[in-house]
Amino acid sequence: MLIDALLKRELESLKISNTFKHETELESPQSGRVVVKGKELIMLSSNNYLGMANHPVVRKAAIDGIKKYGYGVASVRFLTGTQRIHRELEHKISKFLHTEDTILFSSSFAANVAFFQALTNEKLGFDSYKDVLYSDRLNHASIIDGQRLCRAETTDRKIYAHCSIDDLKRQLEEDKGKGYRFRIIATDGVFSMEGDMAPLPQLIELAQEYNALLYIDDAHGIGVCGETGRGTAEHFGVLGKVDVIVGTLGKAIGGATGGFISGSRVLIEYLRQKGRPYIFSNSLPPAVVCGSLAAFDLLLRDRSLITRLHENTAYFRREIKNLGFTILDGSHPIIPIMLGEASLAQEMSKRLQRAGVFIKGLWYPVVPKGEARLRAQISASLTKKDIDVALDVFEHVGKKMKII
Repeated sequence: MLIDALLKRELESLKISNTFKHETELESPQSGRVVVKGKELIMLSSNNYLGMANHPVVRKAAIDGIKKYGYGVASVRFLTGTQRIHRELEHKISKFLHTEDTILFSSSFAANVAFFQALTNEKLGFDSYKDVLYSDRLNHASIIDGQRLCRAETTDRKIYAHCSIDDLKRQLEEDKGKGYRFRIIATDGVFSMEGDMAPLPQLIELAQEYNALLYIDDAHGIGVCGETGRGTAEHFGVLGKVDVIVGTLGKAIGGATGGFISGSRVLIEYLRQKGRPYIFSNSLPPAVVCGSLAAFDLLLRDRSLITRLHENTAYFRREIKNLGFTILDGSHPIIPIMLGEASLAQEMSKRLQRAGVFIKGLWYPVVPKGEARLRAQISASLTKKDIDVALDVFEHVGKKMKII
């Protein structure tokens, strides 16, 4: 078939250009150390920031959830897919983030897709209208894909320079008299390739000045940033001042699956009626919901997890720099170790894994050409000994490859 021939050719081109993605099979739970092909490796590539993916409290809650509520709900929310625990989790997230209400999705990707099409593709009493979206250049693919579903005839999509308040303000000012119905500023809270944070206080000021709605995807912030893990907004001291927050249950909070949108009560009620990925997708299974409830409770009562994460992060950042590696500065557990060339990142990743450290390389087109890197991700599940062993391996491999 022609389609198979064309697809095969494309796959071969990915392999030739070294952009083909290979999956690594883990033979153990996600933790500070994992098993690959019978060998134990120190994990430095996981979103398991708080170590909850294999935490005994979360595991027990998930098992108890299955025993009490079953394996699945076999339905969407508005039919038979809403159990008491679903609303309980939504209420808990709202209280945690200081918002009025929350809606659960199968993933944060689905949440981002739902939001933009639901708002911009509906007339809402207008015979004719035009909306405008301002999106950070390095926003996550799910924000980009969500905005692609907005109809071109009714929505202008604009991109501003990464974290540039000046560029965003310039665009907002240029559009001041254009009569847009909705103005929406969309940004990641933490950018997954860089580990840097959006300048939320300045974004909030701009949103208020130009009557825009501020929307942040804080998938890498919630459970990670701020003194109590409430995310990027808490880190900057603006908790409760962001209009819409998207989060995930698949990273720091349990590490399973699922996402959510938190915001005003009327917005969330509207999304229950108009968010297509919510309306037409099965509800989250009880094990995930109960595990997530336990994860939030654990985070609320045991601040040591966040403290350990922040201490581990600061220690690794300091010591990897002391070894002579170049990293992007910041405070987040995402720590890009800059190598430049894709071939170098690929080779170093392989050598580190053979020596006992699991870390993945990133290169074009995931990051710009010439900015290939290893992306270290630190977790509270790592002991100081784990980190020291990993640093020793980095030093050995880095010297062997003449990188340091």
